[in-house]
Amino acid sequence: MTQAPIINTPRLTLRGPRFEDFEAYASFLAGPRATFMSGPLNRTQAWAWFCNDTAHWALFGYGALMIEVDGDLAGQVAVTSGIQFPEPELGWMLFDGYEGHGFAYEAAFALRDWVYTNTDLTTLVSNVDPKNAASISLATRLGATVDAGAQRPEGETSDDTTVFRHPGPQEIAGGGMEAYA
Repeated sequence: MTQAPIINTPRLTLRGPRFEDFEAYASFLAGPRATFMSGPLNRTQAWAWFCNDTAHWALFGYGALMIEVDGDLAGQVAVTSGIQFPEPELGWMLFDGYEGHGFAYEAAFALRDWVYTNTDLTTLVSNVDPKNAASISLATRLGATVDAGAQRPEGETSDDTTVFRHPGPQEIAGGGMEAYA
């Protein structure tokens, strides 16, 4: 069983989810910004997602990490898979007030690098709502490109989801975060 790592970047600490993180997580998923993530979700649905994200570490050797900025909870970044996803997905969410500072980029880049270094995964996708301009911009900034031939998550169509394919470890070897800035 893989325990969630602690990853430190120049500005962030990424660490495994804790029970006390759930209220902020559920609040985000209940709000209007969760529209791009099949939301808003009620507390029971949010709890199922929270447990799923956390259980990935035991089941797959990768999963969700909470994003801390100066000790404050700022959001989450995750690599998730399972029965609803045809292949592992890199996803992110930032809580209110943390957008626009590059935190999601920094967290997603760091987790993607950790996954490529510490697991057998050689590719990741990000499934993005075509109306979510901020996530489209972030996926592109991370070097991901639209993969029109990729399978979408269960029950989703091209109207619901654009699949972005991230560069594999061989394509980003030797490039630090500044290589994509």
